[in-house]
Amino acid sequence: MWQLTVPWWELVLRSIAVYVFLLVLLRMTGRRQVGQLSPFDLILLLVLSNAVQNSMNGGDNSLIGGLISAATLVTINFLLDYATTASNRLDRLIGGRPQILIRNGRLRTENLAAANLSRRDINAALRKAGCIRIEEVRLAMLETNGAISVVLRKSRS
Repeated sequence: MWQLTVPWWELVLRSIAVYVFLLVLLRMTGRRQVGQLSPFDLILLLVLSNAVQNSMNGGDNSLIGGLISAATLVTINFLLDYATTASNRLDRLIGGRPQILIRNGRLRTENLAAANLSRRDINAALRKAGCIRIEEVRLAMLETNGAISVVLRKSRS
C-alpha cells in the first residue's frame, strides 16, 4: 500500500505526458462545455480515463503512487490555467478562438462543420436565446468555452 514500485519522478512524468496527450486529443475533437456533453461524449471520457490509467501509473497500484499522480494532474492543470490567463497567445493556442456560426441571418456551414456542431445544436441555442428563425440572428458565436452566444437583430416595431 505504501511502497512505490516505480520512482516518484516517473509517476510525475507519466502523468504530465498523459495530461498533455489528452489535452491535445480533446482539443482536436472540438469544444464543448461539460454541461453540453452528450451521453456518448461522457462515455468516451470515462473510457479514456480507464484506458490511460495504466500508462500513468506504470503498474504501480500503491496509495502513494495514486496520490502522486493525482497531485501532478491537479498541479499541471493549475499551472496551465495560470499560464493561459497570463498569456493571450497560449490561451488562443490551447483554448482556440471564437467562431462565427451565424452572421446577419446567414448560417456559416463551414464553421459549423469545423466545430462539429449540428443544426440541432444551433436550433437549441437559438431557442434558448428566444429566437425561432436564423434570419432573426445578427450574430451567433461558438465561444472558446463551448457555449453558443446569440445576438438577435433589433426588432422593427
